[in-house]
Amino acid sequence: MLEVSQRKRDVATPLRFDRRIFLGGLATAPFLAGSTVPRETQAAVMTAPDATIGGAPLDPAALARVAETARGLDQLNSLIVAQGGEVVFAEAFRGPPLDRPANVKSVSKTLVAALTGAALDRDLLGGVDQPLSELLPDLIPDEADPRVGAITVADLLTMQAGLQRTSGAFYGDWVQSRNWIRYALSRPFVAEPGARMLYSTGSYHLLGAALTRATGRSLLTLARDWLGDPLEIEIPPWTRDPQGFYLGGNNMRLSPLALLRFGEVYRLSGLWNGQRVLGADWIAASWQPRAYSPFSRHDYGYGWFLTRARGHPLAYARGYGGQMLYLLPSLALTVVVTSDPTRPARTGGYLGDLTALLAEQIVPAAEGV
Repeated sequence: MLEVSQRKRDVATPLRFDRRIFLGGLATAPFLAGSTVPRETQAAVMTAPDATIGGAPLDPAALARVAETARGLDQLNSLIVAQGGEVVFAEAFRGPPLDRPANVKSVSKTLVAALTGAALDRDLLGGVDQPLSELLPDLIPDEADPRVGAITVADLLTMQAGLQRTSGAFYGDWVQSRNWIRYALSRPFVAEPGARMLYSTGSYHLLGAALTRATGRSLLTLARDWLGDPLEIEIPPWTRDPQGFYLGGNNMRLSPLALLRFGEVYRLSGLWNGQRVLGADWIAASWQPRAYSPFSRHDYGYGWFLTRARGHPLAYARGYGGQMLYLLPSLALTVVVTSDPTRPARTGGYLGDLTALLAEQIVPAAEGV
């Protein structure tokens, strides 16, 4: 078994590092593919976890097989597996070392959702039903559909605003516009607010702007104060729109070890080193199915996709190219994956490989199978 090199360790982390850590890689598998779990079994899967509950200690031989599979994935940059707060596997195969920031792409949405919960805990927002007419009154274009003002924080968190998407084929025109907020709010309605999920980074950008207006502080400052400081992690500046608002929902940069700490906060019902970072009620609310993604075929809460892996409740955050944060509280598992952010990760390809890696190798190893 390999020793952990200094460049791959975050010496400040309170997570326990097993001296047997593999610096191996991540294997492949189709688990985010929706086809692994029938639609009707995916609802209401997450509850606030008991941090003392977990599966059997991961077998070193099973981890060696995970490493072998992972090394065969040329798109994979890093993999970390932690069980019960102890890192049992960690390696950067390529790309930034484990303690250096990497672009986590749309995992940013889950981070912005956490900041929303932190703002609600501090009574800086009026609630998830607070509408844009109260939060961004001067930023709603005069020519916008009257329904725009009724879009709520919950609609943005679940990407059910009803406005035409600003992701996928629409992303380029949106980020090339002179005013990202005006552009997003001027899109035609393709569904009623709250009716169905339309995956759209614009929804989270509006949410980030609402947080900035409600608190009087930039999204970067909030992220550093409410997540960076208590977790002792670096959160560098990232993309801003032409009006100076930090992009909500994309292009944030965190190291794999920092992302692991963020995941552990959720697994531990909002606590880190005995300090309250997020409210337990917020985390429980985040893991309730509130929308359904036709792309992943999984449910969606507040910033988290929700499904099962081998029957175990699973919450995951997902970013373009295969940036993944997986939480399986019943097995006390937190798994971080970073990948090449310039290459797509499709269900029938690399994302399917990651899915299989989790469901067919990592989870069975935690079960002691």
